[in-house]
Amino acid sequence: MKKKCLVCEEEFVGRVDKKFCSDECRVEYNNRLNRDLNNYMRNVNNIIRKNRRVLAALNPNGKARVNQKSLLDKGFKFNYMTSIYTTKAGKVYHFCYEQGLLDIGGGYYTLVEKQDYVE
Repeated sequence: MKKKCLVCEEEFVGRVDKKFCSDECRVEYNNRLNRDLNNYMRNVNNIIRKNRRVLAALNPNGKARVNQKSLLDKGFKFNYMTSIYTTKAGKVYHFCYEQGLLDIGGGYYTLVEKQDYVE
């Protein structure tokens, strides 16, 4: 049975459920399908990695205090984090991987480095 490839529209012979004439066309089809999702994920991951680099640069000794302007000047984006940790006392730390920050009010943040093991 002759069929048309979904990518290049070449005719080919094969199984009834075969959709592509070659592996190259199959890969191209799936890459096109996932392109938008992959671009979005890549952009978000780049932002999170940049946030982590900013926190690490401002926190070379494992604990530091910085103002919000310092973070913003370096391109930190507060809406992109990897996890949130709430202490028993109710303090909320936001983390980009192992680098974290705690809002202490007045436009200031305490930067910390998580020391525990990966779960």
